[in-house]
Amino acid sequence: VRLVESGGGPVQAGGSLTLSCATSGDIASCRCMAWFRQVPGKQREGVALIDDDGDTKYGDFVNGRFKISLDSNKSTLTLQMNNLVPEDTAMYYCAAEVLWARCAVLYSPGFRYWGQGAQVTVSS
Repeated sequence: VRLVESGGGPVQAGGSLTLSCATSGDIASCRCMAWFRQVPGKQREGVALIDDDGDTKYGDFVNGRFKISLDSNKSTLTLQMNNLVPEDTAMYYCAAEVLWARCAVLYSPGFRYWGQGAQVTVSS
């Protein structure tokens, strides 16, 4: 499974940005996909997750501002981010996992496949 993020960049506070993750390989074997983010010196934290049933989970900090979606053939995972704040500045990673049990929580060590990341920088 290969994951490639795109769509990162600079944005002003209050603005919107959409991240995309293009998939290839045996993505059909994955039961869920997710977005995580990380800033230097801090642990990677879960942003959003979507599973094969279409159920979604979000990090507490999202507060309804972000939306995760996955197209029907699992070729593109998307994260629509609105009302961005400077605290959203981070490297954002796309991830995928094959085991249903590991899709139960937004926990980065549980995910097997990772992209290289896309930087999002929110200025005040």
